[in-house]
Amino acid sequence: MGKLRCANQYLCSIILCPTDSSDVLKKLFFLILMLCILNACSTSSNQLEQILERGELRVVSRYGLTSYYTNSGQLAGFEFDLAQAFADYLGVELKVTVPNTLSKTLDMIENGQADIAAAGLTITRARQNRLRFGPIYHEVTQQLIYRHGSPKPRDITEISSGQLEILANSSHAEQLALLQQEIPLLSWTENQSIDSSGLLQLVQLELIDYTIVDSNEMSASHGLYPELRVAFDVSDPQPLAWGMRRSEDMSLQLAVTAFFEEIENTGYLDQLIETYFGHIRRFDYVDSRAIHRRIQTHLPQYESMFKAAALAYGYDWRLLAAMAYQESHWNPEAVSSTGVRGLMMLTQATANEMGVTDREDPEQSIFAGTAYLTIIKNRLPERIAEPDRTWLALAAYNIGLGHLEDARILTEKNGGNPDRWADVRENLPLLAKQQWFSQTRYGYARGGEPVRFVGNIRRYYDIMLHHDEVNRNSTTPPAEPNQTLPAAL
Repeated sequence: MGKLRCANQYLCSIILCPTDSSDVLKKLFFLILMLCILNACSTSSNQLEQILERGELRVVSRYGLTSYYTNSGQLAGFEFDLAQAFADYLGVELKVTVPNTLSKTLDMIENGQADIAAAGLTITRARQNRLRFGPIYHEVTQQLIYRHGSPKPRDITEISSGQLEILANSSHAEQLALLQQEIPLLSWTENQSIDSSGLLQLVQLELIDYTIVDSNEMSASHGLYPELRVAFDVSDPQPLAWGMRRSEDMSLQLAVTAFFEEIENTGYLDQLIETYFGHIRRFDYVDSRAIHRRIQTHLPQYESMFKAAALAYGYDWRLLAAMAYQESHWNPEAVSSTGVRGLMMLTQATANEMGVTDREDPEQSIFAGTAYLTIIKNRLPERIAEPDRTWLALAAYNIGLGHLEDARILTEKNGGNPDRWADVRENLPLLAKQQWFSQTRYGYARGGEPVRFVGNIRRYYDIMLHHDEVNRNSTTPPAEPNQTLPAAL
């Protein structure tokens, strides 16, 4: 049963190992939670014990960049990783189901067909009447979306002449119903058959005028739908949390609360947020349009080379392609002002080291760049885990391993974790300030460049993942509604 098997030992450690007064209070709170869980587990009817007995945590989620999706045949997503961590915490297997509508998602929780809704649910009054919620882990704002080139509405009263379509039974519908009390002419259509991503696509294709999505979804999708814009916020910030069945049985909610308490204390929650949302930056309309075009016009002639290099060195080929796009926009004849050239922008010294005879030869450039990135990764301390290992290696590819090490040392001096990209990213720009680079071994460097370099690669990688998913869906039959997917492939 994972950590719950060792609850008695853990309770002893809480009592015997206090530090300061605030730590004691936290440990006492945690002690009460664990005692409640243990007490709940003593009855045969509670929900937590049923999960432990069946050895399976049943979770309902939804497809999307902020929740649950496939990446190179592996399941991924912010909500998926959270749910998998909770299943590991309980010592059970994870079973994820994706209902075909949001309404079905809520019904499955109410009817006991699933244990937890990990689907980016906002806490609303109507939902609190149906579900019990766990701890808040994020906040979002509802936003009205329109297409670039169309008139931008200034507020909700200016959309009456257009077609507004939203997700059925969503928090957006609840918000509009509240607004309708003050604006009786406000009208909209609730779509039962597609998700938020599908609604964004309808706006992009000019099939509808407006939709409403949560701010985290819009941020993650901006690069995928370059014609879309945010008109204004429709709501105040709203909290996100997991949903569970409302009943007198508190056992599962207490376990979820204890789990979130732990991942906040260990920093895992912050790390997960960084993994999925840390690279999302200000939307660049021109840049996003350009990569969408070049995926069609330039990428096909190099795709097989990226795949071969990825297979040889153990990468996702789309990450290598994203790296090359950042370097050269897939132009094999690209040359910078400093003399680096080719698809992967190799210096002459790197080319000599890697045995490259022609830096403008696409295949030589791709394989040499991939091999050089691998050398850098292997020189990083073994303790650095993925994905931080890859982001740090990419930064070193851009700025040099010596300057990266200087930034990691500064990170540690400033109280950060030198093995986490999120912390090193904050300290890299200090290499351009004399106060800081004077303390380093390798001196001055334009530390802001690798921050942009890595952020851009991650964004381009997301865009290519999306294109690959769209192409796969267009050539394979759609999944059956309510299809259950395994927790790992």
